[in-house]
Amino acid sequence: MGERSERTRDTAGPPAHDGRMDPATEVFVAHRNLLFTVAYEMLGSAADAEDVLQETWLRWVGVDLDAVREPRAYLVRIATRQALGRLRTLGRRKESYVGPWLPEPLLTAPDVADDVELADNVSMAMLLVLETLAPTERAVFVLREVFDLAYDEIAEAVDKSPAAVRQIAHRARAHVAARRPRGTVSPSEIRDALAAFQRAVETGDLQNLLDLLSPDVVLLGDGGGVKQAVLRPIVGADRVARLLAAGLPKVDGKASVEPVQINGHPALIVRLDGQIDDVVAVRIDDGMITGLYIVRNPEKLSRIERETVVSR
Repeated sequence: MGERSERTRDTAGPPAHDGRMDPATEVFVAHRNLLFTVAYEMLGSAADAEDVLQETWLRWVGVDLDAVREPRAYLVRIATRQALGRLRTLGRRKESYVGPWLPEPLLTAPDVADDVELADNVSMAMLLVLETLAPTERAVFVLREVFDLAYDEIAEAVDKSPAAVRQIAHRARAHVAARRPRGTVSPSEIRDALAAFQRAVETGDLQNLLDLLSPDVVLLGDGGGVKQAVLRPIVGADRVARLLAAGLPKVDGKASVEPVQINGHPALIVRLDGQIDDVVAVRIDDGMITGLYIVRNPEKLSRIERETVVSR
């Protein structure tokens, strides 16, 4: 979705010439991971979140620091406004996207799972739920429910009154509650589901996977028009199983499957001839797989080899 900038995850603005950071850079770096996570939660795209950080930095360096009482809130406000503008642009780009659009998967550290709330909110399943919110609703929900900002701080970030923000938050909370995964899913449940998927890839036997598929499971594939992928959601355990049986690369020396941590949860990376072919994440409700998310778009996999820090 558009051209990407090649940046490392530590990009945060220039340090001073003697190697020490100036005060503005020091403050920005201290909050960089938080700002990235805010932008990523709003956009579902690491590349666009990085662009938001760059835009935030450029505005931050022009600020009179002596006039800033709360640097964290000030930076979040800048990043939120930049993300909102980009979110509306992304919406127009998604209208012409080939096939289903899935969030860009992030390789995350195992300790992200220790913060259960953060892990749930950056999961692929949750990001897809957030996609169903209007831009301002999404910003308000993320800032309030994920990062626990005060209503008056959110109001400044989205240019609404605190009273309006409360109403938006209530509406967004109800909308998300009706669509988010039901109940807390343990990492072991997800690992068991993915182990069944891995066995299916390795043996071609889908029975173990079929036993875990909910009758109304939905498979989404994102090839971005570059790699072959389903162009519409596939619904139903039998249809999903048949599709997987026809399309899974068999592990024969050319293909390999690696368990990893993606967006705070167990997931799989499938490689063909040593190159990443796709990332597989799942949604689980009541012990059954209700969603299978397969990202194949190479543009969304360009940074999957390196760990991305998310934090609150």
